[in-house]
Amino acid sequence: MSVTAPKGFTANGVHAGIRRQKLDLAIVRSTVPAVGAGMFTVNRVQAAPVKLCKASLALEEPWAVVANSGNANACTGLRGDIDARAVQAEAARLLGLKSEQVLVLSTGVIGQPLPMGKILPALRPCADGMADGPDAGRRTAEAIMTTDLRSKESVAQGPGFTVGGTAKGSGMIHPNMATMLAILTTDYPLASHAEALALLRPAVHESFNAITVDGDCSTNDTVVLLANGASGITRTPATDAAFSECLRSVCMDLSAQVVADGEGCTVVAEVKVTGAANDDEARAIAQRIATSPLVKTALFGHDANWGRVLSAAGSAPYNGGYAHLDPERVCLRYNGTLVLDRGAPTGVEPDVSGTDMTIELDLDIGDGRFMYLTSDFSYEYVRINADYRT
Repeated sequence: MSVTAPKGFTANGVHAGIRRQKLDLAIVRSTVPAVGAGMFTVNRVQAAPVKLCKASLALEEPWAVVANSGNANACTGLRGDIDARAVQAEAARLLGLKSEQVLVLSTGVIGQPLPMGKILPALRPCADGMADGPDAGRRTAEAIMTTDLRSKESVAQGPGFTVGGTAKGSGMIHPNMATMLAILTTDYPLASHAEALALLRPAVHESFNAITVDGDCSTNDTVVLLANGASGITRTPATDAAFSECLRSVCMDLSAQVVADGEGCTVVAEVKVTGAANDDEARAIAQRIATSPLVKTALFGHDANWGRVLSAAGSAPYNGGYAHLDPERVCLRYNGTLVLDRGAPTGVEPDVSGTDMTIELDLDIGDGRFMYLTSDFSYEYVRINADYRT
């Protein structure tokens, strides 16, 4: 159970026919008044549903989300905008909501019009079959998958409230806001869109904004949070802190599932940078290491070729130049084994034979730190993306 775990939420996923056999259309809604927020890709090429969500959030608090897989409705011109609004309007009519209270998400192939003749008729059975049990949450998680090999769900329990979530993501994964689609629900009472966004932003920064599979920022990246207060608890500073931690926990769990399910993934690596000049420079260096094709192919080969890590770290773009790094102060560990001690090789070969890897880089010049999750580049990744449409 994920998005339906909090009180007052129902969901469903159906097969509309966008994809050949798999579930491909989902609705999540609050059955009582809700507030919420969204974070979106900063790619300058933005899909029609991203633009529509932004416009809708400026007018109304969101109560529901309708999402499809198999088609991104991106780079589809005026027709894409009209189609996204048509999906929103029909879903809202069926749910008894204002159009702007329904957010629209799409994922899949870029540059193809939505098959409206399949989507619009499928919205009614999807809405009619909405439920609050675990099967409804599972069907929703499956309906937003594209090249994902497994669905992604997460739940965290707080003192008297629940946070649930589902996400999709396997390829075209790289942070710069969010990195896929994610729907988060909670029965914790939040006051407004502004408050929801203030709480969502730091959770996304540490999770969905700190993962990479292939270094490509999608046109459709969206993370949505819906909060309906159905738990009925009284807010206190302590419960607020607990909610923030639960939201962060769900986001961290879902983002880790995305990396582990990265296209062709055989190794998941945690890149930890400490001792940087500041947190922003630590992030820049961790991101540069995590996105380096040479580092990622070495992960696939289970080769502790640590020179590639140092080379990437020393060329991390930051503020119009490169992040600070003194090669004579750097220490580097692979799975806890010290391979570079203050710029000098130790001559020790670490064990990197497993499917999980930790790369720890200590720059010893400040207090900045950041952690990134990445996956390897395998032969299978190339195969999947070479014939993605065919």
